[in-house]
Amino acid sequence: MELKTTKRDMIEQIFFDTDCISSFLWVKRTDILLNLYGKRIILPEQVLDELSNPGVSHLSTKANQLLSQNQIGTAEILVGTEEFDLYYMLTRNPQYGQKRIGKGEASAIALAKVRKGILASNNLKDIRYYIQQFNLKNLTTPMILRDALLRKLIDETEGNAIWRQMINKRRKLPAATFTDYIASLK
Repeated sequence: MELKTTKRDMIEQIFFDTDCISSFLWVKRTDILLNLYGKRIILPEQVLDELSNPGVSHLSTKANQLLSQNQIGTAEILVGTEEFDLYYMLTRNPQYGQKRIGKGEASAIALAKVRKGILASNNLKDIRYYIQQFNLKNLTTPMILRDALLRKLIDETEGNAIWRQMINKRRKLPAATFTDYIASLK
């Protein structure tokens, strides 16, 4: 089956935060991401730093392998840029009434906003305000799995197995099973 992509799909980069990319790294299913989004996947340097935690060094190893094979890209936020100003605000000096957010989430938000890309993040509780304020397109792990189902990269049984593995790795998902998530969308 040939997948159709629009011109816009081909140019929009997808900036992953740590939690979202980790969901697929933990269960060794980055093939889903690569099949859906090809070389549009970008990990901010701050996400790579968070993945370098010694307790989960195998996640960093896999991410670095994908980078070295040019299957995904990385992005740096330079001081003095619009991206840096937004990143600084999100991590150090948030708007009135908002709390500071993590470096991985903040870098993905800043890059997605400034570069007009898509944000891949699961932590909607902390970032919903910024998604709305900056009018960002957002992907979550459940949405990605649903896209994989719709494009016949996985079936529902496989989706449930992946979902269960993610929950076992302490990934927070919005339903007990993939089937329940799909049913909640109807």
